[in-house]
Amino acid sequence: MDNVYLIAAAWMGLALVASLVSIRLGISVALVEIGLGVIGGNFFGLHTTPWIDFLAMFGSGLLTFLAGAEIDPESLRRHARVSFIVGAISFAAPFAVVFVFARLVAGWNLAAAEIAGIALSTTSVAVVYAVMIESGLAERDLGKTILAACFVTDLGTVLALGILFADFSPLLLVFVAATAIALYVMPRWTRWFVVHVPGRVSEPEIKFLLFVLFALGGLASQAKSEAVLPAYLVGLAVAGVFVRDRVLVHRMRAIAFSLLTPFYFIKAGLFVSLPAVITGAGLIVAFLGLKVGAKMVGVWPTSRAFGMPVREANYATLLMSTGLTFGTISALFGLTNGLIDQAAYTVLVTTVILSAVVPTLVATTFFEPRVSAEIELEEIEAASEIDAGPLPQLHLAEAGEGLAPGAPGATAPAAGPILRAWPTDQPGPA
Repeated sequence: MDNVYLIAAAWMGLALVASLVSIRLGISVALVEIGLGVIGGNFFGLHTTPWIDFLAMFGSGLLTFLAGAEIDPESLRRHARVSFIVGAISFAAPFAVVFVFARLVAGWNLAAAEIAGIALSTTSVAVVYAVMIESGLAERDLGKTILAACFVTDLGTVLALGILFADFSPLLLVFVAATAIALYVMPRWTRWFVVHVPGRVSEPEIKFLLFVLFALGGLASQAKSEAVLPAYLVGLAVAGVFVRDRVLVHRMRAIAFSLLTPFYFIKAGLFVSLPAVITGAGLIVAFLGLKVGAKMVGVWPTSRAFGMPVREANYATLLMSTGLTFGTISALFGLTNGLIDQAAYTVLVTTVILSAVVPTLVATTFFEPRVSAEIELEEIEAASEIDAGPLPQLHLAEAGEGLAPGAPGATAPAAGPILRAWPTDQPGPA
C-alpha cells in the first residue's frame, strides 16, 4: 500500500487503540503501543516508511528532550549524590555482568560482547518519562530523582560507546563544539522568547526549540553520533525555564504524545520477530535475567541506603531496569558497523524491548507509589547528611476514611495510606 494517508491512518488508529486500552487496563500507553507494534509486524505486515522512520526518530528525540526538561535543576542539585551514585551503579553493574557472560559463556568476540554490555546497561528515559507523566510522579521528587539517575546511566552508555568505538573526526569536534555552545546560550535565549513573545498563536518559542533540536540532530547525524544525546542535554539546560513556564511544557508534551511518540513506540515493536525470538529464546531469557538481576543487585540496596522505602526502592529499581532508546541505538550501531551479526542484533534488540515491557509492567502494576503518599526525598536526603543522626524512622498514618478524593479535609484517597517521615527522637502519630 503506497497511499500515505491510509498508512498514517493505520498507524494513528493503532495509537488510538493503544490509548483506549491503556486507559481501560491502567498500564502505560508506551507498553501497549509496543505490543501492538509486535502484533502488527508479525501478523498483519505492518511496516515502516522513510517518513515514519523520521517521525519515530524525532519523537524519541523530543521525548528525550522533555525528559531532560522535567528535571528540576534545584531538585537535581539537592539529589546530585543520590542520582549520580544510583545512575552510575545502574550502568556499571549490568555492563560488567553482560559483557563477561557474552564473552565467556556465549562465546561472542570482544567487540560484540562490548556492544552487548552497552546495549543492556541502559535505562530507557523515554519509557520512564512516559510512565512518570501518566502516574503524576514527573512533578514529584521521587520521579525527578529517578529521571536524573536515568540521565547518569544513559550518559555512561553514550560515553562507553564513544570511548570504545568513536570515529574521531573534525565533524565530531564541530558537533561537540556546537552542542557546548547551545547548552551555554539556550537558557538565556529560551527565557527571552518566553518573556517577549508569550502566548502567540504561532508559538515562536516552540519553533525555536524545535529548530535547535533539528539542527543539533543534523550535526549529530553528520558526525555519526546520535541525536537523542544533544536533545537530552538541551532539555536539561532549559529545565529551569520550563519549571517556571508549565504552559510551554504542556504544549510540547501534547505535540509529542499525541503525534510523534506513538510512531516511535509502535515502530519499536516491529523489531521483535517472533520466529527469531523462539530460536534465540534461551539467550534472550539469560540476557534479560542478567540485566534485571544486575540492576536489582546494584540499584536496590543503594536506594535503600539512601533511605528510600521498600515499595519506592522496588519501583525505582524496576524502572531503572528498563531499556529501549539507547539500547536499540547501541545494537543498531553495532550492526551497521559490522561489530555484531544479524542474529546477535535480533537477540539484543528483543532483549532490550522485553526489558522495556517486563520491568515496567511489574513496577506499574505492583509497586507504583501513590502520588499523595510519596515521601519527599529532600527530607530523606537532608536527614541522611546529618553527621551523627540516623535516617528518619518511617511511620504509617492512615488516610481519613470515608472522605472522597478532593473533599474538604481529605488528604489522600480513602484506600491509600500516607507515608510520613518522622524524626526518631519524636513520637509518631498515634
